[in-house]
Amino acid sequence: MQVNTIGWDAGGAHLKAVVINNEGKIIAVYQQPCPLWKGLDQLQNAVITILSGLPDQNYRHAITMTGELVDLFDNREEGVKQIIHTMCDLLPASKIYIFAGLIGLLEPSQIETNHYPLIASANWLASAMFTAKKLGCGLFVDCGSTTTDILLLNDGQVQAKGYTDYERLISEELIYTGVIRTAVMAVTQTSKDQGKKVGLMAEYFATMADVYRVTGELNELHDQTDTADGAEKSILASARRLSRMIGCDFYPEELMRWQYFAENIRAQQIQQIQRGCEIQLAGQHSSELAQLPLIGAGVGRFLVKEIAMNLGHPYMDFSDLLQVTSQEIIMAPADCAPAAALAYLAL
Repeated sequence: MQVNTIGWDAGGAHLKAVVINNEGKIIAVYQQPCPLWKGLDQLQNAVITILSGLPDQNYRHAITMTGELVDLFDNREEGVKQIIHTMCDLLPASKIYIFAGLIGLLEPSQIETNHYPLIASANWLASAMFTAKKLGCGLFVDCGSTTTDILLLNDGQVQAKGYTDYERLISEELIYTGVIRTAVMAVTQTSKDQGKKVGLMAEYFATMADVYRVTGELNELHDQTDTADGAEKSILASARRLSRMIGCDFYPEELMRWQYFAENIRAQQIQQIQRGCEIQLAGQHSSELAQLPLIGAGVGRFLVKEIAMNLGHPYMDFSDLLQVTSQEIIMAPADCAPAAALAYLAL
């Protein structure tokens, strides 16, 4: 009997799912908006929407998450419990596994209290473990809508210094910056405008989606979040939001001014991520360093490709590690790397 495998990544802002068949070929990739801080009904609706688009077949489900961090929950343990309970209630009665990091995949009935810290926000490890098994060595960089994970891989193992978000923020293997949801004021406090250095307002006027829309690099399929002002998602509207960051009005004939402004903010974000890559590469022997590839995942992996070029390293796209059955799949597997990786680990 054909049993397909679905990897689920339940985030705080999106629910992602990747479906693979028994031959290990990807047959579907999904991303649904899921602002979980608004309530568990957001997760329920996102799961139902994805399930409604799937053929009526047998599925094996593997689940990872980061959504336990949202302020809907009093603490991470409560968040993990409620997400698992919600997912298990909604998924068809078949094999369900929960990713518990280095312990691996557990059935819900096997989960004990000491497993909750291992389950919480472990999606990065699924991606890195899968990539390490496929490539052996490299620097895995998943630049997503909100965060960037930077993991050194060596001899088929993930050389992580930290495990929890707190530990990884210390080790700088987790950099809280992304190409969609991150507020511009969180990336930098200053920028260049008309040849002058200018301070940015500490106001939620614009996001990095506005920056990359103005630079022409944003894939609109990836932006499933409301804009800062609730207005439309167009280049002119994004430029207007950016102009507010330095207390200016926007005039369409000055669009080029805001393109230069956006480019400067972009440069500062890429510098931050590149510095994180350099920190993780610092302990490598110089003879091996130049050959170490950077593996780019996430919707912001176009930045990873540029960083690889800046550092003189080969670049590989996470999607190149996978087989896809159809060119009709809209989202790339690398856009939802943890869900894809988890599906393979479950298979």
